[in-house]
Amino acid sequence: MSLNIRRATERDAASIADFNSRMAWETEHKRLDPDVVGRGVSRVFGDSAKGFYLVAESAGEVVGQLMITFEWSDWRDGWFWWIQSVYVREDQRRSGVFRSLYEATIQLAKSEQNVVGLRLYVERDNTRAQRTYEQLGMRNADYLVQEIMLT
Repeated sequence: MSLNIRRATERDAASIADFNSRMAWETEHKRLDPDVVGRGVSRVFGDSAKGFYLVAESAGEVVGQLMITFEWSDWRDGWFWWIQSVYVREDQRRSGVFRSLYEATIQLAKSEQNVVGLRLYVERDNTRAQRTYEQLGMRNADYLVQEIMLT
């Protein structure tokens, strides 16, 4: 399978929003409000400080995606890129789509010269994804993520 990895554009927004909704259902059994997800995706394209998306195309169709957001580290005087909104279309899984997106992300991060690392969070019960990330060299960072939802 031939893949083209590229930065997403606004014309990809509907596919990205759809993939985000599918991911939320598959990994957490959460139904997302399509209007809210659509607005959230669109805002990324309107403000590069929020992040960017990479997509994987096969035969002209988007088959996978990830989003990068940014965290400044004063300890390391550089940026961590957070990998978020990872989704590979079900019929394309286990065929190297995520690996290609991940490797493109690493190359892009290295070219920036001020990115000190990549991070992601994964659902505690999503052992399949955890194995994939570990096979690509990622390790448990020994941090717990805590949150308070305001909306």
